[in-house]
Amino acid sequence: MEMITDAEVKAASLPQLNEICERLRREIFDTVSVCGGHLSSNLGTVELTVALHRAFDFPRDKIVFDVGHQCYTHKLLSDRAARFHTLRQEGGISGFPKRQESEYDCYDTGHAGTAISAALGIAKARDLKGEAFQVIALIGDGSFNNGLVFEALNSLHILNTRVLIVVNDNGMSISPTVGGTHDILGEMKAGMKPENIALFEQYGLSYMGVYNGNDLSELLPALDEAKKRLETSCVLLHVVTQKGHGYPFCENEPEATHGVSPDPRPHSEYSAALGEELCALAEKDSRIVAVTAAMTDSLGLREFFRRFPERAFDVGICEEHASVLCAAMATQGMRPYYAIYSTFLQRAFDEIVHDICGQNLPVTFCIDRAGITGADGETHQGVFDLSYLSFIPNLAIAIPKDVGEFRAMLRAGANWNSPLAIRYPRAGVEGRVLPVVIGKMEVLHSTMSDIIVLAAGERCIRIAEEVRKNAAARGQDFSIVNARFLKPLDEALLNGLTETHVITMEDNVRIGGLGDAIARFYRNTGKKVYSLGYDDAFIPHGKPVSLAQKHGLSREALENLIGELYARG
Repeated sequence: MEMITDAEVKAASLPQLNEICERLRREIFDTVSVCGGHLSSNLGTVELTVALHRAFDFPRDKIVFDVGHQCYTHKLLSDRAARFHTLRQEGGISGFPKRQESEYDCYDTGHAGTAISAALGIAKARDLKGEAFQVIALIGDGSFNNGLVFEALNSLHILNTRVLIVVNDNGMSISPTVGGTHDILGEMKAGMKPENIALFEQYGLSYMGVYNGNDLSELLPALDEAKKRLETSCVLLHVVTQKGHGYPFCENEPEATHGVSPDPRPHSEYSAALGEELCALAEKDSRIVAVTAAMTDSLGLREFFRRFPERAFDVGICEEHASVLCAAMATQGMRPYYAIYSTFLQRAFDEIVHDICGQNLPVTFCIDRAGITGADGETHQGVFDLSYLSFIPNLAIAIPKDVGEFRAMLRAGANWNSPLAIRYPRAGVEGRVLPVVIGKMEVLHSTMSDIIVLAAGERCIRIAEEVRKNAAARGQDFSIVNARFLKPLDEALLNGLTETHVITMEDNVRIGGLGDAIARFYRNTGKKVYSLGYDDAFIPHGKPVSLAQKHGLSREALENLIGELYARG
């Protein structure tokens, strides 16, 4: 796409601006169709972003995108139009704001609820340095119900600075927005309950709304007025947009088109298995409840919500609250299954430690998108969960080798009287459903070799089995164990191993995960432990296989290590 400059946006007439919006919308649709990415959220914010670029002077002025997956128009209007075709590709531009990518991106985002706090911090630094520029936080109504937002609002009087908060209200996060904040915004859109406006004004905000965020004729004068009000106070500008605007299918299917993949999906998804198994368990056991934080469909729970609405809870983007909710229900005899992406579970770390594991409560964490996930980059790679969960007492940690084993682990969780975390990738092979005993590993291949590989999870087991087949042609062999439980460790199996060389493999950073646990177990025993996993680094966006190879987990890495051990004799 030919670059559209800020100067063009500022000089354009209203009809010309509308034409620019359509050009941007076509470019976003065409690029996401090839590269994948967040489609409907970006289609819905084209006019709003164009209006902000018209009204403000970026990059001198600063804009913080909450979550950041709606920043594509901003990237096209800054200095990245010529590179937009590389969106989410390895070595290309990110699907989220990145400070190292452009001076137009003032703050890295990727998780919900951070924009207002970040905008306040930037504005306060501006004041302390005696500088003069505007700071805008662009936040969706789905993020606006996150507790961190209200912590930020609570500090407005304390910080005594000025920012513009634009609430992009489209009634959606990934799933439809839920909860009391959603209801308050809905009443404001309908012109009901003016006392709701007073609520925000008590925080110190000058409220403006409600404006059509897909209509530049409304947005431009509203932003001019907001800039005047910023001279004396913080401003909350409430706009309404349509997710997927301009493309009827996206408008009608905003959840299905929130995130679009360019690749055909593998034949079996763990989320589908989760939904099926939880429905089967709930049919027989009235204690089973399902909890999610604004991701009902992405996590496979739609059918559970339909069949068991009284036992299904979507609490919005409130991961900490969801954790405490699960803990409290468990104290009363319920069996909560908390479904969440790996990268989002880390937001609730304190509640996992204190409320769930500290009380040794039977909550089952269903941790989706574990390991390298690929194109969403650093903020979405699920490569830390084994590390940040491994040292918490009372918590069992399971890593299924396939979907069938995942089903068996879900069933085992219904009768496990302590916390259980099951972490798994998005998709893989189905496999047989055989009973599992929590804390027991599985020998997949046994030889007389002096080398054994403890592989955790589907990606690692697949690599190990491929390498073993190739090694046989060179007269090499090694044993393989399905290390399906990081905690509790299978001490009986580990104590019985006769091999000297123990190789661990995990779809996780090496620090604090399986490799560290096995190394501690075998300390001072004479066994030599070698760990394969990811480097101590944040992993950028790209294709999962390529990223894994570059960051320490690959077939080549294992082949080379096996070859070195054989060469030593």
